[in-house]
Amino acid sequence: MKRRTAREKALQALFQIDVSNTDPAFAIDHVLEGKEGDEYLNRIVFGVIEHKEEIDQLIIENLEKWTMDRLATVDRNLLRIAAYELKYAKNEVPENVVLDEAIEIAKIFGDDQSSRFINGVLSKVKQKL
Repeated sequence: MKRRTAREKALQALFQIDVSNTDPAFAIDHVLEGKEGDEYLNRIVFGVIEHKEEIDQLIIENLEKWTMDRLATVDRNLLRIAAYELKYAKNEVPENVVLDEAIEIAKIFGDDQSSRFINGVLSKVKQKL
Protein backbone atom coordinates (compact mmCIF):
# COMPACT_ATOMS: atom_id res chain seq x y z
CA MET A 1 0.00 0.00 0.00
CA LYS A 2 1.32 3.44 -0.89
CA ARG A 3 1.80 5.88 1.95
CA ARG A 4 -0.80 8.24 0.47
CA THR A 5 -3.35 5.42 0.58
CA ALA A 6 -2.27 4.54 4.13
CA ARG A 7 -2.82 8.17 5.17
CA GLU A 8 -6.25 8.29 3.51
CA LYS A 9 -7.29 5.03 5.18
CA ALA A 10 -5.90 6.29 8.51
CA LEU A 11 -8.01 9.44 8.11
CA GLN A 12 -11.11 7.34 7.48
CA ALA A 13 -10.38 5.09 10.48
CA LEU A 14 -9.65 8.02 12.81
CA PHE A 15 -12.81 9.77 11.59
CA GLN A 16 -14.80 6.66 12.54
CA ILE A 17 -13.09 6.43 15.93
CA ASP A 18 -13.66 10.15 16.58
CA VAL A 19 -17.34 10.14 15.61
CA SER A 20 -18.53 6.82 17.01
CA ASN A 21 -15.80 5.80 19.48
CA THR A 22 -15.18 2.65 17.41
CA ASP A 23 -12.47 0.19 18.42
CA PRO A 24 -9.32 1.14 16.44
CA ALA A 25 -8.68 -2.38 15.15
CA PHE A 26 -12.29 -2.63 13.95
CA ALA A 27 -12.11 0.81 12.30
CA ILE A 28 -8.92 -0.16 10.44
CA ASP A 29 -10.44 -3.46 9.35
CA HIS A 30 -13.57 -1.65 8.18
CA VAL A 31 -11.72 0.88 6.01
CA LEU A 32 -9.57 -1.84 4.46
CA GLU A 33 -12.74 -3.47 3.08
CA GLY A 34 -11.25 -6.96 3.14
CA LYS A 35 -7.92 -5.93 1.63
CA GLU A 36 -4.58 -6.64 3.24
CA GLY A 37 -3.51 -4.36 6.08
CA ASP A 38 -0.53 -2.04 6.12
CA GLU A 39 2.06 -1.45 8.82
CA TYR A 40 2.25 2.32 8.18
CA LEU A 41 -1.55 2.62 8.40
CA ASN A 42 -1.52 0.82 11.75
CA ARG A 43 1.37 2.94 12.99
CA ILE A 44 -0.44 6.17 12.13
CA VAL A 45 -3.78 5.18 13.68
CA PHE A 46 -2.36 3.69 16.86
CA GLY A 47 0.31 6.41 17.10
CA VAL A 48 -2.29 9.18 16.90
CA ILE A 49 -4.39 7.44 19.54
CA GLU A 50 -1.40 6.82 21.83
CA HIS A 51 -0.13 10.42 21.58
CA LYS A 52 -3.50 12.14 21.14
CA GLU A 53 -3.17 14.48 24.13
CA GLU A 54 0.26 15.77 23.07
CA ILE A 55 -0.79 16.01 19.42
CA ASP A 56 -4.00 17.88 20.26
CA GLN A 57 -2.10 20.27 22.51
CA LEU A 58 0.38 20.96 19.72
CA ILE A 59 -2.50 21.69 17.32
CA ILE A 60 -4.39 23.84 19.86
CA GLU A 61 -1.29 25.99 20.41
CA ASN A 62 -1.27 26.75 16.67
CA LEU A 63 -4.95 27.43 16.10
CA GLU A 64 -6.08 31.02 15.88
CA LYS A 65 -9.67 31.77 16.92
CA TRP A 66 -10.57 28.05 16.75
CA THR A 67 -11.05 25.24 19.23
CA MET A 68 -10.57 21.53 18.55
CA ASP A 69 -14.32 20.98 19.03
CA ARG A 70 -15.16 23.54 16.36
CA LEU A 71 -12.94 21.97 13.72
CA ALA A 72 -14.54 19.80 11.06
CA THR A 73 -13.94 16.14 11.94
CA VAL A 74 -11.98 15.58 8.72
CA ASP A 75 -9.75 18.61 9.34
CA ARG A 76 -9.18 17.70 13.00
CA ASN A 77 -8.09 14.16 12.18
CA LEU A 78 -5.99 15.19 9.20
CA LEU A 79 -4.18 17.67 11.45
CA ARG A 80 -3.64 14.89 13.98
CA ILE A 81 -2.14 12.58 11.36
CA ALA A 82 0.20 15.25 10.01
CA ALA A 83 1.20 16.44 13.51
CA TYR A 84 1.92 12.83 14.45
CA GLU A 85 4.12 12.41 11.39
CA LEU A 86 5.91 15.72 12.00
CA LYS A 87 6.63 14.91 15.62
CA TYR A 88 7.03 11.13 15.75
CA ALA A 89 8.05 10.10 12.20
CA LYS A 90 10.36 13.00 11.42
CA ASN A 91 13.32 10.74 10.62
CA GLU A 92 11.16 8.74 8.23
CA VAL A 93 9.13 11.33 6.31
CA PRO A 94 10.43 14.78 5.24
CA GLU A 95 8.42 17.66 6.72
CA ASN A 96 7.51 19.10 3.32
CA VAL A 97 6.15 15.72 2.21
CA VAL A 98 3.95 15.58 5.34
CA LEU A 99 2.55 19.05 4.60
CA ASP A 100 2.04 18.36 0.88
CA GLU A 101 0.29 15.07 1.55
CA ALA A 102 -2.01 16.61 4.19
CA ILE A 103 -2.94 19.46 1.83
CA GLU A 104 -3.68 17.08 -1.06
CA ILE A 105 -5.78 14.78 1.14
CA ALA A 106 -7.65 17.84 2.47
CA LYS A 107 -8.56 18.74 -1.11
CA ILE A 108 -10.11 15.27 -1.52
CA PHE A 109 -11.87 14.76 1.81
CA GLY A 110 -12.29 18.29 3.20
CA ASP A 111 -14.34 21.27 2.13
CA ASP A 112 -13.28 24.17 -0.11
CA GLN A 113 -11.30 25.89 2.65
CA SER A 114 -9.73 22.81 4.24
CA SER A 115 -6.48 22.72 2.26
CA ARG A 116 -5.63 26.36 3.03
CA PHE A 117 -6.58 25.94 6.69
CA ILE A 118 -4.54 22.72 7.04
CA ASN A 119 -1.56 24.39 5.36
CA GLY A 120 -1.69 27.37 7.71
CA VAL A 121 -1.94 25.35 10.91
CA LEU A 122 0.66 22.76 9.88
CA SER A 123 3.14 25.45 8.83
CA LYS A 124 2.96 26.82 12.38
CA VAL A 125 3.24 23.32 13.89
CA LYS A 126 6.32 22.66 11.73
CA GLN A 127 7.95 25.90 12.88
CA LYS A 128 7.19 25.16 16.53
CA LEU A 129 8.79 21.72 16.29
